[in-house]
Amino acid sequence: MEKPNVLIIGAGGVAQVVAHKVAQWADEFGDLHIANRTQAKADAIVGTIRDKGTAHGRTITTHALDAMDAEAVAALIRRTGARIVINVGSAFVNMTVLQGCIDTGAAYIDTAIHEDPARICETPPWYGNYEWKRREAVEAAGVTAILGAGFDPGVVNAYARLAEDEYFDTIESIDIVDINAGSHGRWFATNFDPEINFREFTGTVYSWQGGEWRENAMFEVGREWDLPVVGKQTAYLSGHDEVHSLSARYPQADVRFWMGFGAHYINVFTVLKNLGLLSEQPVTTAEGQQVVPLKVVKAVLPDPSSLAPDYTGKTCIGDLVRGTRDGQPGEVFIYNVADHAEAYAEVGSQGISYTAGVPPVAAAILIARGVWDVKRMVNVEDLPARPFLELLGDMGLPTRVIDATGDHPI
Repeated sequence: MEKPNVLIIGAGGVAQVVAHKVAQWADEFGDLHIANRTQAKADAIVGTIRDKGTAHGRTITTHALDAMDAEAVAALIRRTGARIVINVGSAFVNMTVLQGCIDTGAAYIDTAIHEDPARICETPPWYGNYEWKRREAVEAAGVTAILGAGFDPGVVNAYARLAEDEYFDTIESIDIVDINAGSHGRWFATNFDPEINFREFTGTVYSWQGGEWRENAMFEVGREWDLPVVGKQTAYLSGHDEVHSLSARYPQADVRFWMGFGAHYINVFTVLKNLGLLSEQPVTTAEGQQVVPLKVVKAVLPDPSSLAPDYTGKTCIGDLVRGTRDGQPGEVFIYNVADHAEAYAEVGSQGISYTAGVPPVAAAILIARGVWDVKRMVNVEDLPARPFLELLGDMGLPTRVIDATGDHPI
């Protein structure tokens, strides 16, 4: 069977991990292409692959692309012969890249929900505002579209599905916990695109509890978690993509997302927000120049990819799932621990980018093998979890489970 050509859209920290992993697993694919608005950034990623010696003689071609233009996306897909598109560009381009895949029949994978640059924290479920509206068009085109195939969302969705398949008859609650216990040594920085990072936390915190959407303010609800490797950490109830799809599959369960934050981050965030510097709405300076405060903040903060060389410590991300089996209550914690320094040594990226970038390549491999080539739009929890999680273990993101028998690999 002919191996599919792959087109990666984006050239940030996550895209670098994706490109390295596709190169490492080149035998699963045909030609590799990387497209970005600024082609030089894609060229730089190719340079890092060659530096690591993982190109294996394969041709890696770069392209300049305005991914906000669906016709341009479709034209590039046709020109490259790409059969799988991994979209790790800005969340603002999801719908145009998805449309390009619908128009050409290429498979589509992304790692985060679409966002409108002019809107923050829309009404739930967030997928229902954008991607899910294209379900019929995707199926009519015979396209496989896998949404949210990063780590969270993505792997944590698969953890919930694993709990459904192998541990419980009925799931009563899913608590997703994301802790970064690493240190980058900078006074203040975000681990991924500052604009997207801050937009996640400036709106209403939505959780699914008691069969309905609950609303809280950011940093209003926090609790201490005692987790493997990283120990006791404080995490706060936060709004996040996966809550909006998991609540559709498990409407009877409470679905919550918890993210760890230190006091310093909270203090800086609060000051920026109270000053209006996290607003996505343009303002006019005294000199008559129009600027968007949030974009200015992004411009003065360190590029997340620049944090990688000095990053130390580990992450722990997992699902605490409670439910019943044969009428008996129980719980499992399904998780991964990643190391920032190990990620940098392997692909030149920090651990947050690594955890987000490996899973979409695993999804692409499963599409190429036919295991996940479902010819319709799905979220990760709609697909069999074990093939995905086992492959991720082979690719550098092993899954562990704490259940009644102890702490062990899946």
